[in-house]
Amino acid sequence: MTTPSDPLALLRSRSYVALLVLAAIIGVPVSAAAYFFLALVSKMQGWIFTDLPKALGFHAEPLWWPVPPLALAGLLVAVAIRYLPGKGGHSPADGFKVGAGPPAPIELPGIVLAAFATLCLGVVLGPEAPMIALGGGLGVLAVRLVKRDAPPRTGTVVAAAGSFAAISTLLGSPLLGAFLLMEASGLGGAMLELVLVPGLLAAGVGSLVFTGLDAWTGLGTFSLAIPNLPHVGSPTGAEFLWALAIGVMAVPLGSGIRWLGLFMRPYVERWMLLATPAVGLAVAGLAIAFAAGTGKSSSEVLFSGQSALGPFISNSASYTVGALLLLLVCKGLAYAASLSSFRGGPTFPAMFLGAVGGVALSHLPGLPLVYGVAMGIGAMTVVMLRLPLTSVLLATLLLSSDGLQVMPLAIVAVAVAYVTSARLTPSPRTETPPAAPGTPAQVGSTPERTAEP
Repeated sequence: MTTPSDPLALLRSRSYVALLVLAAIIGVPVSAAAYFFLALVSKMQGWIFTDLPKALGFHAEPLWWPVPPLALAGLLVAVAIRYLPGKGGHSPADGFKVGAGPPAPIELPGIVLAAFATLCLGVVLGPEAPMIALGGGLGVLAVRLVKRDAPPRTGTVVAAAGSFAAISTLLGSPLLGAFLLMEASGLGGAMLELVLVPGLLAAGVGSLVFTGLDAWTGLGTFSLAIPNLPHVGSPTGAEFLWALAIGVMAVPLGSGIRWLGLFMRPYVERWMLLATPAVGLAVAGLAIAFAAGTGKSSSEVLFSGQSALGPFISNSASYTVGALLLLLVCKGLAYAASLSSFRGGPTFPAMFLGAVGGVALSHLPGLPLVYGVAMGIGAMTVVMLRLPLTSVLLATLLLSSDGLQVMPLAIVAVAVAYVTSARLTPSPRTETPPAAPGTPAQVGSTPERTAEP
């Protein structure tokens, strides 16, 4: 989108008021669709990995149980990518992308199928990318139903409002969802104001479906905050040094995961229908290896870690250092393999791996558990997403009442990881042909956002 010549005139216009009304209206169905999609995914995960083994006569999940679901996930996702419009959404190996434009309504079935198979059957990816695509696609559909000849800018703004509402449902906060999308899309200036207000309105009205309005609604909210964590004191010099060290250590781990995912992707795409189920079997093998080696559940390696993060931190004392390191290796490899082949978001596995690393390092002197978790989550998230402000917010809001106390050192870890990662990442080469003599520069165009600051 290009910045309009007079943003204030557009804000004062009747068409913008109508746009706000439409954004408020679509916020409710988009939020409801996102909520029930996430609830269905959670229900199916429990049924496939807990209820079904018991229904078949097993006392608990057999060690080999992840094999069939992951193979099926690979087959379903491969079919969605190969044969359905939209290729199941964008590849998560490219990072967190929201600037490619909303999907067309005809692409939504393929995106939903790929995401549903990925999330329900144990693949190590999160729901945030499908939620953004779902919200944006429903926003486009709403505009087409209301006014087929609406200008492209209207469709883009309403699609962004739908994405705001959907991602806010997942994160449990309209403000956090808005912050994530604003930083990821690189919007700024007048364009930010034009898109932000409809987006916040859609997310705020949509959230009433869960928080409740009088006695009409109130389904409950998704929340990332972890309650009942031990209180932490003021930061110390030793903890500051740990923030520097964790920021540096997160870079090779995150960069290695991304490199492996990108390295595998061309080979998977070449033999999609065979390679994607094979990758699913590799993820299952890593989960089985961890379960056999530690006696813990294979679900620690499987899934995005979104639901497991709170219980893991609360019960971290039950993990030995060896188990934590094995979890870091197995889930990291499973994450890289999932990035190469499946469809989903990269955020929650990065957060979970950062928490595992922080817990492991907290066994060393001078690093309390909560500080290690916050710095680990922030550093790993920024390496994988390249979104420093969002990474700080995710790391601190997750820790509830301790968030404000740990925020300064989380910022240090995120800044170190972000700068180090950016310096080690080669700049993308873009060749722009020279303009003809006397040709004026384009007005209103926005430079493409790269990973470099």
